[in-house]
Amino acid sequence: MAALIDAINIKRKSVFEFEGAPYYCMDAEVSTPTARGGQTLVRLKMRNLLTRAVFDKTFKAGDKFPEPDLEYVDATYLYKDGSGAYFMDESTYETVSLTADQYGEALDYLIDNTALQLHKYNGNPIGVVLPVFVELDVVYTEPAVKGDTSSGAVKDAKLETGLIIKVPLFIKEGDKVKVSTESGEFAGRIL
Repeated sequence: MAALIDAINIKRKSVFEFEGAPYYCMDAEVSTPTARGGQTLVRLKMRNLLTRAVFDKTFKAGDKFPEPDLEYVDATYLYKDGSGAYFMDESTYETVSLTADQYGEALDYLIDNTALQLHKYNGNPIGVVLPVFVELDVVYTEPAVKGDTSSGAVKDAKLETGLIIKVPLFIKEGDKVKVSTESGEFAGRIL
């Protein structure tokens, strides 16, 4: 039997099962009452890992949740077509397909042969876990204008996946940039 997790012990980035579905905790807030006999409450901002829906829910501190049957499997992004995106499970060498609802915005950061992890629930793939940073080529950006060098000045750059991000003025077409998959922001230039 899976271990039980108390609501008071659920922290940011924890996973737990609620009403038969796996959830990811995006934020947790504990409120302790000042009156005697009041119950400690835990307010969770949580994401359903199957439907991707996000909502807030308040639980009593002693409420218990089972640990979900989640696993992370090393995989490689292969390609996308009209019916979904395809990944190779590195442990079994099987091709796994995910629908647009399952991979979400992950393709904004993926080029062929990118290493990542597949998220599986009860043995079935439900989503992807991107690397923290990816390296992508800049395919289009406006040239910097001489004299437009105020500190912190940025411009738009279109990357090879179609994603548009803000980059410093010195970035030009053909440069390879490091992008955070959590924030979608420029994290550096690859020399």
